[in-house]
Amino acid sequence: MLKNFDELQKLGKDNMDIAMKAFGATSKSVQAIAAEVADYSKKSFENASAAAEKLLGAKSLEKAIEIQTDYAKSAYEGFVAGATRIGELYADMTKESYKPFEGFLGRANGAAK
Repeated sequence: MLKNFDELQKLGKDNMDIAMKAFGATSKSVQAIAAEVADYSKKSFENASAAAEKLLGAKSLEKAIEIQTDYAKSAYEGFVAGATRIGELYADMTKESYKPFEGFLGRANGAAK
């Protein structure tokens, strides 16, 4: 009886350690994603403000169209780059959050056989 209780207690401790490692990895990744989103938002706002200033100073319709076209192109490229980076961060978060469970699942599969 005491042996089973010790095994159960060890299993509970192992599960808690695994959960805390996964939570730590997820927390760190979410902070990185939040920082990346904040950085993208700041850059996007600055670029939009600069484009608006240039548009207000445009002397001709052709120049205004050129400014608008350049802004649209750079905004799209910035969005794609930002979305790609955030997607990579989410993929990394998934991998890092899963790592603590790899050993546990291997042991569980070995014990089930």
